[in-house]
Amino acid sequence: MDTMMLQEKLVEKLLCPRTRTTRQKDKQYVGFATLPNQVHRKSVKKGFDFTLMVAGESGLGKSTIVNSLFLTDLYKDRKLLNAEERINQTVEITKHTVDIEEKGVKLKLTIVDTPGFGDAVNNNECWKPITDYIDQQFEQYFRDESGLNRKNILDNRVHCCLYFIPPFGHGLRPVDVEFMKALHEKVNIIPLISKADCLTPSEVKKLKGRVRDEIEHFGIKVYQFPECDSDEEEEFKQMDKELKECTPFAVIGSNTVVEARGQRVRGRLYPWGIVEVENQSHCDFVKLRNMLIRSHMHDLKDVTCDVHYENYRANCIQEMTSKLAQDNRTDSPLPILPLPTPDVETEKLIKMKDEELKKMQEMLEKMQQQMHEKDQ
Repeated sequence: MDTMMLQEKLVEKLLCPRTRTTRQKDKQYVGFATLPNQVHRKSVKKGFDFTLMVAGESGLGKSTIVNSLFLTDLYKDRKLLNAEERINQTVEITKHTVDIEEKGVKLKLTIVDTPGFGDAVNNNECWKPITDYIDQQFEQYFRDESGLNRKNILDNRVHCCLYFIPPFGHGLRPVDVEFMKALHEKVNIIPLISKADCLTPSEVKKLKGRVRDEIEHFGIKVYQFPECDSDEEEEFKQMDKELKECTPFAVIGSNTVVEARGQRVRGRLYPWGIVEVENQSHCDFVKLRNMLIRSHMHDLKDVTCDVHYENYRANCIQEMTSKLAQDNRTDSPLPILPLPTPDVETEKLIKMKDEELKKMQEMLEKMQQQMHEKDQ
């Protein structure tokens, strides 16, 4: 038995020397090819920040969609307003922060809600508090970046804005157009058609086409998906193609679990059937979740940092430079003006005075000389 074991070990040693040496080399390898592992470990240890803004009028299911996306209950302490309170309500900014951990990766998620938007009779410039909030976050980050302690800067910049379009109209309303035009230079806007279960599949397709045409007609810059690299996997390329084709996303939200086909799923129960939130033939909720969490969250942060924040930073530096130049011009000494040329009469008077002074000086010299002679 021992002889057979020795023979097997000898055969393994003779047949697999390359495998053994390769493993040893991998353990002893030192080089910059290990840099991705170092970056991965550092990023996982530090964690990630992501700020998501949701905007749209009340009753479009914003809270339900957010809770469905991240499987949390961010609005458990929310107080529902009555009719009188909603009449007097103005646009507010509320923040909800939650720490999510999945497979050792930590995400600090901040949801910025905008209750009161579009609910008033007169919605003139109702988006102003929202634009002011985005600018305030840019300003705070710019100050922290320009300060002495730049190591631990909190990134509260808004990385994405989900804008909810009601399904009841025939496209974009004037308030929708003005809102997106006011924000498209400041944040990544992703338009959503809310409560898509109110529409038939043909109506959803028609409304999507109309919204896309109006976005192009009014020159609104919504978030553009980046082009896939040639070396990407085919699965990722196919997913990216489907995401581009189904925008704006028609979504349905639900935090209720119902039973369909013998399985418990999240959906809505109607007299005519069940609408499943995660069924891609019913709505685009899964595509939206994949886009936000699985594939494009990092790109949304990069576009915010490299495009929107850099534009704000360049404008701030330009304003500071122009103000400094203006202050320097104000504090500069007054220019020396040339003296006026004297006229003929003035020259004559100056000449006469000079002659009189000369005569007086000569008389003084003579008197001093006479006194000096007497003393001798």
